[in-house]
Amino acid sequence: MGLQFTTYSIFAVLVYSASSCLITYILPVDVATASPFAGSDLLLCAIFGGMISGIGSGLTIRFGGAIDGVEVLAVIFAKRLGITVGTFVMIYNVLLYLVTGCIFQSWILPLYSIITYGAAIKTVDFIVEGLDKVKSAMIVTTKADEISSQLSETFGHGVTHINAKGFYSDSDQTIIYFVVNRFQIIKLKNIVTKTDPNAFVTISEVSHAFGKSISN
Repeated sequence: MGLQFTTYSIFAVLVYSASSCLITYILPVDVATASPFAGSDLLLCAIFGGMISGIGSGLTIRFGGAIDGVEVLAVIFAKRLGITVGTFVMIYNVLLYLVTGCIFQSWILPLYSIITYGAAIKTVDFIVEGLDKVKSAMIVTTKADEISSQLSETFGHGVTHINAKGFYSDSDQTIIYFVVNRFQIIKLKNIVTKTDPNAFVTISEVSHAFGKSISN
């Protein structure tokens, strides 16, 4: 994964270990039998423990490192398998805890641990993917110029046209490819439906988007 990834991962592990040591042995906080905030409520510990774990892991992954071996595997294989990093970690840990429950014939802690990673997966994906997760829109229309002009003016992005032909209508049409974040989807829909009510629109999530596409 490269020198930078290795360096950041080692730094993250050192910070994690030092913080654990500080909380457990130096600060006047007893975490041996209960949480200082949630007490002995296992559900609260599972949910908020997962969120805290997800924030730490998500920040580490987003800035180019990993805290443990499972996260390293997730960074390497998640995109190749077409899933998110959090989903990869969740699948691994669910299988691990199911095996643990079968071996020890005790399901309380394994099931609570699955809840923990259920909270962690959402937090990791939220941190890694960001609040403004990118989505792509494919707009099939006969009024491509009008829609593209409004999209470019409203969002300040470049617009891509793809020539197409309808199979049943045998008429020439244009597919507009446009990228927005999740908060811009409603505005995009309003522009399209107002300009061409007969337009066909599909919106999909994009794993990664890079480069510059700004109208001049």
